[in-house]
Amino acid sequence: MDLAAFFRLLAVGWTLIRADALIPRELDPWLPAGVRTLGRFLRLFAGKAAKQGRPGERLARALQSFGPVAIKLGQVLSTRADIFGKTFAEDLSHLKDRLPPFPTAEARIEIERELGRTVESLFPTFGEPVAAASIAQAHEAWLADGRKVAVKVLRPGVEQRVAADGRVLMMVSGLIERFVPPARRLQPVLFSQTVIRSLQLELDLRFEAAGASEMGEVMAKDPYMRAPTVVWEGVGKRVLTLEWAQGAPLSDPATLELPGLDRYALADNVVRAFLSQALDHGVFHADLHEGNLFVVLPSTLVAVDFGIVGRLGPMERRYLAEILYGFITRDYQRVARIHFDAGYVPAHHDQEAFAQALRAVGEPVLGRAASEISMGRLLAQLFEITALFDMNLRPELVLLQKTMVTVEGVARRLDRDHDLWAAAEPIVRRWIARELGPVAKARDFADEGLRALRALARLAETHSATTVVVTPPPPSRLIWFAVGAVVAAGAFWAARLLG
Repeated sequence: MDLAAFFRLLAVGWTLIRADALIPRELDPWLPAGVRTLGRFLRLFAGKAAKQGRPGERLARALQSFGPVAIKLGQVLSTRADIFGKTFAEDLSHLKDRLPPFPTAEARIEIERELGRTVESLFPTFGEPVAAASIAQAHEAWLADGRKVAVKVLRPGVEQRVAADGRVLMMVSGLIERFVPPARRLQPVLFSQTVIRSLQLELDLRFEAAGASEMGEVMAKDPYMRAPTVVWEGVGKRVLTLEWAQGAPLSDPATLELPGLDRYALADNVVRAFLSQALDHGVFHADLHEGNLFVVLPSTLVAVDFGIVGRLGPMERRYLAEILYGFITRDYQRVARIHFDAGYVPAHHDQEAFAQALRAVGEPVLGRAASEISMGRLLAQLFEITALFDMNLRPELVLLQKTMVTVEGVARRLDRDHDLWAAAEPIVRRWIARELGPVAKARDFADEGLRALRALARLAETHSATTVVVTPPPPSRLIWFAVGAVVAAGAFWAARLLG
């Protein structure tokens, strides 16, 4: 057993108990009798922090003291006011970008050590922190050519904190997997490994610079979201420099009251930006909470913080698109079939029964305003269905699922009646038409024909290189080869013209 992780876990539990943030007293009216009794017992050990503020405020203070992994959890919770309540979510919202900064003098030392140059030679003007998060903080600065930039610097010692948090997370997930049988299908250990790996990548800002550059190219292909340009001479393992992100921070409540802001279009754009990235390009910004988003009036989003970039393979993209399309068109049989084809539901289950269960989930929510839907009840129903059909957590989809939850939460904060399905429809239909429509079939047919022609060419080369006399194929077979080549060529040019 990792004793350091064990004692850190005990410290986490004790801090939550002392702050009355584990089973808050405010929840007593809604808790089962046994849990309510346990909560009252734990409150015997509560300290002064238990009397200071609302449940969300107490939890935010506790999470802030635990470190980066816990803060990331708080950021996700803060996007779901529809599940946890508006007040609770707002109390956690300062975890996004308003944590206490470390001294600017330390940031200057980190920059000079990492880039091998004085701060003044890189940034004639270098200001105080403008935002501080769990992993790093950002400073306002200017280059010699007059461009305004944001300089991101990792917190000193953050690598050690993340490593310690990771060991605790692995211990907790191991205990859950061992002693809570119903949770095993969620594969907590694999889930934790995925989270820890993403955080490790986030600690090398050279990877984030590459992610920002790649995502900037991807975002430029659609009008929904933009990314600032990377200033490569200001990039190192612990330092990242980007051109200044235009717009007002979405994490500031005052931004939502700006004259001319189109909140409804903005809610649509955050959903469409994410889906167009994931479906069309197989790469997406996997940390799209309000602290990483800025708004340019009336409805353009500018994203920062590309430390976590998610990726989807061709098959995962197809499954995602077809599942979303099935829900949009209320084709539950199609959705069920895709789940079985993808292996998300074990083959021994009844596909028809699963389609019926999906209908029970989809019909009450499709076409209704978000404010009329209880997300807590919907999630509970989904959890019951996944248990009933032995659906396990897919580690390769963890970042996708986490980002979808965050994106939907941001959209609903912008527009309480936001229709996720209506926002997703044009992106999903575009993908379906391009990848599964007649043009796509013609393109696939042409590709198959070209592969056949290449195979014939290789066969001809092999034949000409040998001295063995080979009986020529029958004329009928040659005719069919010729016909196939002509059809393949025609399909290829049809696909070019139509595509």
